[in-house]
Amino acid sequence: MRYVIERMTMSDVPRVIEIERLAYPSTWPPSAYRKELQDNRWAHYIVLRDKHITEEYMAVPQDGERPRKSWPFPLSLLPSRPTVTVSSPELASIIGFAGLWLMVDEAHITTIAMHPDHRRLGLGEMLLVSLIDIAYTIGAKWVTLEVRVSNYTAQNLYRKYGFREAGLRHRYYSDNQEDALIMWTDEINSPAYQHKFLELKSVLFHKLEAQ
Repeated sequence: MRYVIERMTMSDVPRVIEIERLAYPSTWPPSAYRKELQDNRWAHYIVLRDKHITEEYMAVPQDGERPRKSWPFPLSLLPSRPTVTVSSPELASIIGFAGLWLMVDEAHITTIAMHPDHRRLGLGEMLLVSLIDIAYTIGAKWVTLEVRVSNYTAQNLYRKYGFREAGLRHRYYSDNQEDALIMWTDEINSPAYQHKFLELKSVLFHKLEAQ
């Protein structure tokens, strides 16, 4: 498969900020991501790479540098990779990112962002599935998130994966004071949810393999 998931590292932050600025009207400062990666033991952040871009980079040695190892989908919790200096072609292979916090037994999705040139390919769904996989691995019982009330595309994806509306946060988004829907899954360890999740993940996996 051409797409792979890796843990986000400090060296990925410049590209993450670039994608976030393209995807959203308001963004976190780079220092916020660095603090999350360095200091928040409950934070789990990932990046999505297009391996075709990475393979093109690997085909041309860059001053003897060795490319970082890629990991196949689906995601299991990955050991932290060392922080290394990478060239812009490898950074360019990052086309999306996502993250969550573990809050007691709840996995709170903090962000999912895709580069606009790579949307409508099932890759945002791949990031969501990867986060739910992390939620299972870290022992969460539920997954929750906020989404703009006007973002029907994202809401439909979340409903597909069993998220339901559970409330409203008024004027949650600072850029335009838009409200946010609060959405929750049922308990993800229930047989019904696990069965549906694995079914959806299998369909997605086959679709992405065909690309």
